[in-house]
Amino acid sequence: MPSEPHVNPRTPVYLAILFLLWLVVYGSALFSPALLDDADSVHAEAAREILLRHDWVTLHVNGIRYLEKAPLIYWAIAASFRVFGFHDWSARLPLALGVLALLFSVYFLGRRAFGESAGLYASLISSVALGPYLFTRFLIPDILVGLWLILGVGFFLRTLDEPQPSRFACWGLAASCALNVLTKGLIGLVFPIATIVLYLFLTRQLRHLLKMRLLSSALVFLAIAAPWHILAGLRNPDQGNVRGFFWFYFVNEHFLRYLNKRIPRDYGTVPLVLFWGLLLVWLFPWSSFLPQALASVKFWRIREMVATPEARAKIVFLLAAFLVIVFFSFSTRQEYYVLPAFPALALLLGGCLGEEEIGPPGSPLRDRGKISALVLAGLGLLAGVVSVVLAIAAPPVAPGTDIAQLLNSGPPESQQYALSLGHFLDLNLRVMTLFRVPLLLFGFSLFLGSALNWYFRRSERPKLGNGALASMTVLLLLAIHTALVTFSPLLTSKPLADAILLVYRPGDIIEINGEYEGGSTLNYYTGQQVRILNGRSANLWYGSLFSDAPRIFDDSSSFARQWAGPQRVYLWTEVDSRDKALAGIDPNTVFLLSSSGGKLVLTNRPVP
Repeated sequence: MPSEPHVNPRTPVYLAILFLLWLVVYGSALFSPALLDDADSVHAEAAREILLRHDWVTLHVNGIRYLEKAPLIYWAIAASFRVFGFHDWSARLPLALGVLALLFSVYFLGRRAFGESAGLYASLISSVALGPYLFTRFLIPDILVGLWLILGVGFFLRTLDEPQPSRFACWGLAASCALNVLTKGLIGLVFPIATIVLYLFLTRQLRHLLKMRLLSSALVFLAIAAPWHILAGLRNPDQGNVRGFFWFYFVNEHFLRYLNKRIPRDYGTVPLVLFWGLLLVWLFPWSSFLPQALASVKFWRIREMVATPEARAKIVFLLAAFLVIVFFSFSTRQEYYVLPAFPALALLLGGCLGEEEIGPPGSPLRDRGKISALVLAGLGLLAGVVSVVLAIAAPPVAPGTDIAQLLNSGPPESQQYALSLGHFLDLNLRVMTLFRVPLLLFGFSLFLGSALNWYFRRSERPKLGNGALASMTVLLLLAIHTALVTFSPLLTSKPLADAILLVYRPGDIIEINGEYEGGSTLNYYTGQQVRILNGRSANLWYGSLFSDAPRIFDDSSSFARQWAGPQRVYLWTEVDSRDKALAGIDPNTVFLLSSSGGKLVLTNRPVP
């Protein structure tokens, strides 16, 4: 293993580069687009209600108990709200800071395992690969799972390097596991423990466990992870036929979800082949170097490899990534479930790129790098041509056209929308005219960056090739962000919430047709509890069974009475569901307040 110097003149420079990169890519994306319906605004609302209720144990959404998720990300967003106020950027800030912590953690771990350049490359890959960026556009904690996991295996590697594992290493491992459990549940313990045990089993070092201060480490873990679980169980016990927190959180949300038997079943699953294939997409463009990075871990010589710290690190990183991917391969799968594997893969790739950089011209590693660069250049040329053709061939549309009118939208109940990126399957040639700028930026950047990478590697300057790829990917991510802002009217109801706030008066009723998640931004941006029409399901179903749950669920009959009553009612509905929602209601009492992204707000009083 390369030595770890106490002072290295390049370290401050590299850290400054990483911080500026984070600021450009992640800092600039804090302010737009508006929070999206579903996970984005649901999780922000849970954090907002922590402050409104002064309850940091039992989460609530729309006034209803929300017990299916671990609390750490909600605590962080609530803390941000308390310090900075309720803003889109303050909701996103904790996750962005988590990414910054991940970049620095990967840098120092890669530097210690493989050398300075490898640490920098691993951190660059963690920050500017497509997957980590895409799936931190929503308030989901999976990138933090990767942070705690890689910190945990980093502490474990320290125990292997020390004659007697130190308290710092063992307790650090325990603390990272506990924080992971508070972030995403039991997988925060499963992934690091499985990695450690499998490594020690394969290398016939299971007795090393006895040196790892198991008793004191267990106490550290319990001191951090146990209090919230115990308090949540005590404050949410069984109520009659309603099973309490321990059954719902551990049995239903962990074991039954893994077995695809969770109640209610309100999620989709990605086909296994696509799940594995998307890994290459999410790691792009660095996935082109993945074959040689994986080949550097020679499992058939594992007893020889563990003789050096560098080889031990490679094995541990590969096992950590492999176990995440395999674990979810046998479960329900969302596109982003591979995210916790990315830091470990980034470290493997960073180590490979670092070796290539210091290798002599004509070495096998450099030759394989040239092949990868050539393949990537071919893909860049193809993607560049396709992007330009789509931008040019897209037919013109009238200014101000609602993007929803141009999409090939499926029925609202379609299973494709249970996937996090399901709406992007509605794209077609007509809508591409709205994406001309990001398409041209994406295509031009991909072509130029991949071509320069190939040129520099061909001329034995892989360091410049890596710089070209990093610069290219920054531009790709800016193009993706611009495209997401353009696409966001389909994914957020904030314009409709703003329209309601212009005329809202105390006592008015806001009603969402269908599941709460479809229009959850109304609840968050208006700050008012919303009623639900024919949608007692998904995130609100379990909490609605408790005796203290507000009576906010309507069927067609009770909604019709509300509509005919003395209060003004604002009905949010998707355009395709409008007629069903208004069945039996006099059309002369229906007035349009606003529309956006294929969604409407209708009211039972003339619009002032």
